[in-house]
Amino acid sequence: MSTHREATVAERTAELIIAGARVHTMCAGDADPAPRSIAIAGGRVLGVGAPDAIAEAFGGTGTRIDDAAGATVTPGLIDAHLHPIQGVELCQGVDLGGIADLRGLRTALAAEAARLRASDAAHDWVRAWNLDYAVFGGAPLTAQLIDDATGGLPALLFFFDFHTALASTEALRRAGITGARSFDDSSEIIVDAAGVPTGELREDSSYQPILEVAPKPSREETLESARSTFAKMRRSGLTGGTIMDGNAETLDLLEALDASGLGLPVRIVSAMDVKPSYSPEQRAAIRAQRDRAGSRWRGGVIKLYADGVIDTGAGWLYAADADGDGLDGFWPEQADFVAAVREFTAAGFQIATHAIGDRAVGETITAYETVGGRSLAGIPHRIEHLETLDPRDVARLAELGITASMQLPHLQWRIADGSDEWARRLGVERAARGWNAGTVLRAGVPLALGSDWPIADLDARVGLAWSMLRRAPGDRDGFVYEPAERLSAAEALHGYTRGAALAQGDADLGIVRAGARADLAVWSEDPLEVPADDLVELPVTATYLDGLRTAHAG
Repeated sequence: MSTHREATVAERTAELIIAGARVHTMCAGDADPAPRSIAIAGGRVLGVGAPDAIAEAFGGTGTRIDDAAGATVTPGLIDAHLHPIQGVELCQGVDLGGIADLRGLRTALAAEAARLRASDAAHDWVRAWNLDYAVFGGAPLTAQLIDDATGGLPALLFFFDFHTALASTEALRRAGITGARSFDDSSEIIVDAAGVPTGELREDSSYQPILEVAPKPSREETLESARSTFAKMRRSGLTGGTIMDGNAETLDLLEALDASGLGLPVRIVSAMDVKPSYSPEQRAAIRAQRDRAGSRWRGGVIKLYADGVIDTGAGWLYAADADGDGLDGFWPEQADFVAAVREFTAAGFQIATHAIGDRAVGETITAYETVGGRSLAGIPHRIEHLETLDPRDVARLAELGITASMQLPHLQWRIADGSDEWARRLGVERAARGWNAGTVLRAGVPLALGSDWPIADLDARVGLAWSMLRRAPGDRDGFVYEPAERLSAAEALHGYTRGAALAQGDADLGIVRAGARADLAVWSEDPLEVPADDLVELPVTATYLDGLRTAHAG
């Protein structure tokens, strides 16, 4: 019998057999194209093999059979980096995606201001998100550019990366922002020559004063919106993800969702943010929550920041960018960052660090070297984003076994002629190393893939397609960014399944074998054979979480 079996899995009758599908198990060396069946009981896989053999070994009078003939089954996909709860607060108001110039922006803001005035809205704040830096054509970001359009209302606009915001004059006034302030990280309130705030706010400490006075969604609204986002994940084959912005409140919300009658629709790992400004008491409170967990969620991960973003000069680089920026890290004293890595590793956490610029990545590797690159449980520490890499640091990543967690759909914000702020600041040589997932993978670096939602589309099929094409799916004549860095279909799927599972330390996820959790995705056709341009429309007909089936319309 050709079933995949492990001695640790007791012989038992299957509660469910998914029968006759093509199965991509993600087990090394397994590429069997013949139809196979999957036996499941107690939320775990009992065996995978030829249909007759599985039926004989695990079938019983009470076994349910789900006919999957003609379909393809993969492990449930995992988004390695997303913000489904923080996104509820930040993604308020108008989605500015697709707006290409200042005229279009002002039109959208004026329409929203008019709607607020004509409605019975509970507040008068103009909120918007998903703004492209290219809209301003390199001009300074100032409140005066939007004050007229918003008619004097308070307005807060987030750029697509949520590392930069633009506030109107009235929003600055209501928040009491009258000049520059000193922060314990690289956040900055931009001021003019006279010391007056321009409206540009870099990094989240700078715009927190505005969020504190702006209307917030209620806890109930946050819970409902988060549940809707989690349910949406399932429709593209995602059965899990890693939240990269958590705190105690995030864990509270996950606990509430998991304890509700409906339960969490997906399996979630949530990192907890640690900033340079956190007091010893705050850090102790975070350490005390290391083992908080529920049936489908857990903590145990710390999120640190090594830099900001390239587009505003806050990405940390080995050499200055075109505007002379990029020479400072997120922590005022890098020794304190290293100490935080050591502190939370010693406390039993896995560390994930936001590092976009090449020096940010290099310095994070150096910090990880002090603790052997792994948590006490042996889980590799990880680096998020890695938008431009020094070749020497690729080798260091591989040597230490650090996971590279990358988001290939971020390529959408680039412009083919290199005129976008990211490429312009970096210059040709460093921009050519952008999101170099192929190089990273070929060097032997563990690779996990994700969306960074709401910065990029939550649909995992879009993420898979961008990873394979490095251009907009469907735009067959579109510009391809660094063609040599394209991933194969199998590599992309691995990054969204086994790679993402191992990145969060879950050896029993992202794989279909005896003993693994029965988190699965059922595709109408084989995602490894469908052209990448068509993959975004490929129906996921069902997903299973702990062996429990949810059907999808496609």
